Amino acid sequence: MDLRHTMKGRRVLSALAITTGLLFTMAGCGSGDGGGKSGGASSTKSPAGGSGSQAGQSSGPAAEQALAEVKSGDITLAVTSAVRDQGGFVTVSGTVTNSGGRFWIAANWRGDERELSRNGASLAGASLIDSKGKKKYLVLRDTQGRCLCTKFDGGGVDAGKSAAWFAQFPAPPEDTTKVDFQVGAMPPASIEISQG
Repeated sequence: MDLRHTMKGRRVLSALAITTGLLFTMAGCGSGDGGGKSGGASSTKSPAGGSGSQAGQSSGPAAEQALAEVKSGDITLAVTSAVRDQGGFVTVSGTVTNSGGRFWIAANWRGDERELSRNGASLAGASLIDSKGKKKYLVLRDTQGRCLCTKFDGGGVDAGKSAAWFAQFPAPPEDTTKVDFQVGAMPPASIEISQG
């Protein structure tokens, strides 16, 4: 019981940290000339919902510069941060954009394990690959098998929209700073881990 509350608290704190980081980034980027429209800022603030809900979807591109971006068909996955936290885990976050004309279902992103099927359309099947250490790190889970990652409400992303996502992994060794992020049929995205 205590572990479940602890993991839930960690998820809430992680989502809060990601949201705060995005807001500070947007405040720093958007305070330039002051004469422009705030349309870019509003589309970036909306994905910060952390839980990946439909309300977190936006129609504009992400204002944050991506560490990596990969594409498969009409789906573009951008990784905007990969932060090593003191708790021994890495939080990877970014956006997924559906530039196609139909609703995209994130079913194959949840992974193949039976335990992961209860996560629905989520990033439960994502992994970090440490080529240097020859290890693969899976998304962290609580005692009920729920991933510490975004679950897409409604099962995916509407046509022409973007949604924010995050996933937490066990941290690779301190001297490992470059890893590949992989989910579903998307190509691997090479990213650099920063210190939190």
